[in-house]
Amino acid sequence: MSDTGSAEELLLAATAATRRGELVAAESGASAAYERFRAAGNLDGRMRALNLLGVIRFERGAPAEAEGAFAEALELARQLRDTLMAARASNNLASVFHLQGQPHIALGLYRQVLLDYQRLGDRRGTAETWHNIGIVHRQLRDWNEADAATAESLRHADLAGDRGMLGIAMAGKAELDLDRGDLALALQELERAAELARETGDEVGAAQVAMLRAVAQLKGGDFARAFATADSARAQIRELGVPLLEAEATGVAARAARAMGDDAEAERNRTQAIELFTRLGAAGFIQRFEADYGEA
Repeated sequence: MSDTGSAEELLLAATAATRRGELVAAESGASAAYERFRAAGNLDGRMRALNLLGVIRFERGAPAEAEGAFAEALELARQLRDTLMAARASNNLASVFHLQGQPHIALGLYRQVLLDYQRLGDRRGTAETWHNIGIVHRQLRDWNEADAATAESLRHADLAGDRGMLGIAMAGKAELDLDRGDLALALQELERAAELARETGDEVGAAQVAMLRAVAQLKGGDFARAFATADSARAQIRELGVPLLEAEATGVAARAARAMGDDAEAERNRTQAIELFTRLGAAGFIQRFEADYGEA
């Protein structure tokens, strides 16, 4: 991505690159936009660029930097009385708390954000927040709450007409059904999520679907194929620069290797997964992975 153009053009291009999963280029563009907004004394532009930088840094595995960007964006939003951006920044901060293994703090923030989005009539934001609430409940194994949140995410994404968000929500539903053991339904949902990822050019979404296919193969007893699929997805994810997703794919590879009886390969991947999660400060994810690995 070129750093030429106005600050608004740079921010728009960085936003589009983020949605495509081109995170290195997105961060460069968003940083350039932020500097131009700062030099011009444009608080609104700085706020929007900071929030986007937080999203990118979170995806790239720098939660401390992401938290700082979100907190500064939230402070500017309150200063400017921008309710929508305050909701977005708070939603993103909640995701940092979830990553750090503080699900109940995250849920409290998400539910406050949900009220803000609903007051604003922002269906896309509402869909994203319900999706995040569903993830937290799924990882807590609160199946009924996760199911209700996921259904709301799908409904609002559909009403918003946002195909990208619909694909994200559909992948979330597939992951929930995999956890609950409904393999046939999950496979149908993964096909739909893959189709939406292709349609919207979401490379990260496509890589996540590939990883979830490996989980489906693992749960279906095709251990060798699950390992190969997870390994391929991991290589794709590493190229995209999304460490959390890479850690999850590595964890799936570890579980598949263990199920195959290849203890050396399983332990090698287990160690790598834990190292990646630890680097991200993802305490809750480590606990969940270790439980799944034990079951393998």
